[in-house]
Amino acid sequence: MTVLCVSVRNQRTRFGLFDGAALVQHWGVSTDPRRTSDEWGLLVRGLTGHDDALPDVAGLCISSTVPVVLHELRVMTRAYFPHAHTVVVGPGVKTGLPVQMDNPREVGTDRVANAVAAADRWGGPLVVVDLGTAIAFEVLNPAGQYVGGAIAPGVDIAVDALRSRGAQLRQVEIERPRTVIAKNTIEALQSGAVHGFAGLVDGLVARIVDELGVDDARVVATGDLDNAVIDACTSITDLEPHLTLHGLRLIFERNPVPALSGNG
Repeated sequence: MTVLCVSVRNQRTRFGLFDGAALVQHWGVSTDPRRTSDEWGLLVRGLTGHDDALPDVAGLCISSTVPVVLHELRVMTRAYFPHAHTVVVGPGVKTGLPVQMDNPREVGTDRVANAVAAADRWGGPLVVVDLGTAIAFEVLNPAGQYVGGAIAPGVDIAVDALRSRGAQLRQVEIERPRTVIAKNTIEALQSGAVHGFAGLVDGLVARIVDELGVDDARVVATGDLDNAVIDACTSITDLEPHLTLHGLRLIFERNPVPALSGNG
């Protein structure tokens, strides 16, 4: 079965086309809340390359952190995929993952998808580090249960905030400087961004592992992977940029089309 998985986040939307468990194509576009359902439909047609690709999609799984975009995507699926089984991740959808949170319903759907994929592939103990607008940490205990996490500002947000508040600071490319102790303003900003956020990731991972009461844990990085920050981290053990899409594919499989009840 061919399944199209869609992960909508504040700045970027990712599409993944699966043939069974294999991710055969993937795309990333900007998330524009002004985009209409028809614009989303035409966008998907353009990404897939030809109109004949659409009838082959038998199912969709959608996760969105932007409500207005989710509404348009619901309309789009009815218009462009009228015969496809559609799963929208949210309350009531089966994930197969025990969530030990005060209020499981408030956990972001992208965070749930990451944890589902990580639990299926590796089990626990494990920490997912998702780099995006925010840096989100998802934690699985040794039994593979989702027990919580942490959220910190993302690199881009922090750098933009610093530039907007500092009159003599400028926008710089986020890349690893020659040394941690910088010799000029540009490299000083780069050092703070790269090594500062690498220290944030490594420090939080160390505290999480200590609180779990385990000797060690797998640490998987995903999201908009910034190689400069990732390369400066010492705690990352695995890279899987499409972890969310794989989690959505698993959630789709765990929510099959309801069987029709018969009279006989």
